[in-house]
Amino acid sequence: MKESFRQSMAWLHTWTGLMFGWLLFAMFLTGTAAYFQQEISRWMRPELVANADPASATQAAINYLQARQPDAESWFITPPSARNPATEVFWQPKKVEGKPPTRRKRGETSAMLDGGGHPVTVRETRGGFFLYRFHFDLHYMPVIWARYLVGVAAMFMLVAILSGIVTHKKIFADFFMLRFGKGQRSWLDAHNVTAAFALPFYLMITYTGLVTLAAQYMPWGVMANYASTDTFFEELFPGNTDVPRSGVAAPLVSVSPLMAIASRTWGGAAVGSIQVTNPGDSTAIITLRRSATTAIGARGESIVFAGSSGRLLDRHAPDGGALATQSVMVGLHAGRYADWGLRWLYFLSGVGGTIMVGSGLVLWTVKRRAKLPDPTHPHFGFRLVERLNIAAIAGLPAGLAAYFLANRLLPIAMADRAEWEINSLFLTWAGVLLWACARPQRRAWVESLSCAAALFVAVPIVNTLTVPRNMLTGLMTGDWLFVAFDMAMVALAFALGWAARKAERAKPKAMRGTRSNGKELIAA
Repeated sequence: MKESFRQSMAWLHTWTGLMFGWLLFAMFLTGTAAYFQQEISRWMRPELVANADPASATQAAINYLQARQPDAESWFITPPSARNPATEVFWQPKKVEGKPPTRRKRGETSAMLDGGGHPVTVRETRGGFFLYRFHFDLHYMPVIWARYLVGVAAMFMLVAILSGIVTHKKIFADFFMLRFGKGQRSWLDAHNVTAAFALPFYLMITYTGLVTLAAQYMPWGVMANYASTDTFFEELFPGNTDVPRSGVAAPLVSVSPLMAIASRTWGGAAVGSIQVTNPGDSTAIITLRRSATTAIGARGESIVFAGSSGRLLDRHAPDGGALATQSVMVGLHAGRYADWGLRWLYFLSGVGGTIMVGSGLVLWTVKRRAKLPDPTHPHFGFRLVERLNIAAIAGLPAGLAAYFLANRLLPIAMADRAEWEINSLFLTWAGVLLWACARPQRRAWVESLSCAAALFVAVPIVNTLTVPRNMLTGLMTGDWLFVAFDMAMVALAFALGWAARKAERAKPKAMRGTRSNGKELIAA
């Protein structure tokens, strides 16, 4: 009975892993990169140079908005931080009676400022933020459907992890048994080692990813108790009550003392964002929210002041065990609270998860090839899985390299430039898929991995030729972000090149359909 149960779990583990494996690989890869999304965004905006004092930069941003958008409904300001040197501002234009709000292009209601409140001209890009959003919103499809698809994939991932724990009864012992050049055994070792490497992380990241969107995946409790989801979210996250303008002009108080008060109230935590409602009016309200980087709970406290007098009006904090738990779950998943050491641990665990999924996909084909009636001429379904494996494991990294290259090579003034950076990723990804379908399986692996390696090698070279900030100048000036980024590109190129070389040198041995105790052996 016990062995029968374990075998059933092996079947469940195999097929749940395969059905959504390609999507899970993309989610793991882009989600792992997103742990350094701020650094990726800074590299993709080389025009941004220096950090500024958050309080003085915020006041300068308010001065900028007062001069250019005095009649806006509200202002939103993100102060600079150690990971983001620019001050980002966004405003909600004044509503016109009888006229519905118009959809505006990116940049028409936002700006990026330096520490003195002067606009900084930067290339249009979505930077690392696109990778973060892609890992749960995907692209080229409605967000609501993408999130349902990602939710199903995450549920399958959770089932695959739990069934894998049952199936691999020696999983932790196998952690120390990484053997190379052994065909199927090597792929199984790679899968087991990376699975055991950060097993608690995989469980946490999958479960918290589901919890993050629990209200969307399981809305029945909200539907049974609230007239609409808007009512639910208004009660869950209370904000400022809409107050009509009085028509009486009143200057805003200085924001620096308010930021100091807020920081002291939160035990020294930094301010993450500032919202000014009804700016320039006697009814103005200034809301400061705690930075998500200062605590594990993602739903930070907020503090509200009267804009014309600076009088404290209200404080908000996560209320109740359920909301506090959800806040911690979101914070654990996003990892924004993590310092450098912990962020690298998140990143390396994510890399392990990406390898775990990828090796599992390859293992599926390696194990089943020998069981085919003619292993040298597999049926269409088997060939399709092999080609999709190549497109996922080699194609997506190649697409990421193309994304970075497009950031440097596309004309700065190009229309829809940010979208074409993204398009370059998917065009490259699709190109690798077509190439994999057109070439013999082993050659497709070698050529696709080599292509991805060459693209990553090209990133630091093209960066050096197109912008003054690169590894060489970074070593001389202490611009360590550009040094680290170029080194990461070289490391990725080396890893993919090594994989291509292994695929090239792996000479498939003759298939032996030898049956011993009902089991087929494969040497490949």
